[in-house]
Amino acid sequence: MERLRSLSRLLPRRTLCALAQGLTPGARPVAACGRAAHILGRSRAAPLCGPRRPPVAGEMHRFRTSDVSQATLASVAPVFTVTKFDKEGNVTSFEKKKTDLYQELGLQARDLRFQHVMSITTRNNRIIMRMEYLKAVITPECLLILDYRNLNLEQWLFRELPSQLAGEGQLVTYPLPFEFRAIEALLQYWISTLQGKLSVLQPLILETLEALVDPKHSSVDRSKLHILLQNGKSLSELETDIKIFKESILEILDEEERLEELCLTKWSDPQVFEKSSAGIDHAEEMELLLENYYRLAEDLSNAARELRALIDDSQSIIFINLDSHRNVMMRLNLQLTMGTFSLSLFGLMGVAFGMNLESSLEEDHRVFWLITGIMFMGSGLIWRRLLSFLGRQLEAPLPPVMASLPKKTLQADRSMEMKHSFRPDGPGSSRSVLTTR
Repeated sequence: MERLRSLSRLLPRRTLCALAQGLTPGARPVAACGRAAHILGRSRAAPLCGPRRPPVAGEMHRFRTSDVSQATLASVAPVFTVTKFDKEGNVTSFEKKKTDLYQELGLQARDLRFQHVMSITTRNNRIIMRMEYLKAVITPECLLILDYRNLNLEQWLFRELPSQLAGEGQLVTYPLPFEFRAIEALLQYWISTLQGKLSVLQPLILETLEALVDPKHSSVDRSKLHILLQNGKSLSELETDIKIFKESILEILDEEERLEELCLTKWSDPQVFEKSSAGIDHAEEMELLLENYYRLAEDLSNAARELRALIDDSQSIIFINLDSHRNVMMRLNLQLTMGTFSLSLFGLMGVAFGMNLESSLEEDHRVFWLITGIMFMGSGLIWRRLLSFLGRQLEAPLPPVMASLPKKTLQADRSMEMKHSFRPDGPGSSRSVLTTR
């Protein structure tokens, strides 16, 4: 009894009820539960094994739980920092939940995920643009910039973009509807960003290449090679950005339907639709706009390709210099090996005199200097012969000389050709002057 009462203090009520049901056979769960209640006390038996709640109360409990979970999810929903630009250039910034934003714009949740690095799509008379960190939604009345976190982008947003959208900048699409100005402003900003990256990389790469290819330096500076490697990686990233930009524009240019969808005001404003049907083709204007920026991106791609070619050529020159230095070291190694071989060959004479055998030559003091001189002179002669042989083998072979014909022979051949050309042909001959020539 005392043990069961201690268990009732330690374990929760639901666990005790489950234990009471498990100790008895499956046919009598209520009786077992009653026994447990009798052991534990009547005051605790009632809430453990009393009658169940009606189903209506359970349904209400589930509904309350679902409402709480929905409220929790709504509070955790992502929030966008939105900057709004209207046609007059007025700027307003605010924060809005993602669910509320795409409901107001009439978009789906997948439309604002921005999965691709560079994309230009249309959904429900809205243009959705993504250029790495630049995310924008264009409507016929306003431009929305989402989640800008770049300092350069912030300066451009609040200094240049409002005047461009209001018609005070250097855009060429002022007479056209608002979406043309917004698209041109965004494309112009991105092209200028790519141009700025290229203008920063180009002098650095050229300076590094000049230092590496300079003939005054016999050895290659490893620090310069490390700088060139980093600049080459940055150039590769820039080439990838330009390529993605060109491909995204080219996809739109290849499909006329997408060009028509980019003209938002044409389908929402009847006056604009009448003007377009009268002679102003907005799709053609959009195509010209995109083609213009595609050409600018192509020029940037050509400049980056030229820098890449310079890096590859300089790399080839560096490899040639390294090969020449390696060849010099190998030649020096060969020369030293030949000298060692010559000394070893004539050193055998000294080895012969170093044996413990007596001869009459040890008594003469002049024999030592004679043998030493013969050793050094012979080693020097053999070394010179080996060096001359090595030089002949390493020299590049000269091209074969073409034998020239004497002038008299050429003059005789020309005189014979002239005689044959002016000789009259017979009536039965089929040759002519041209064939004789």
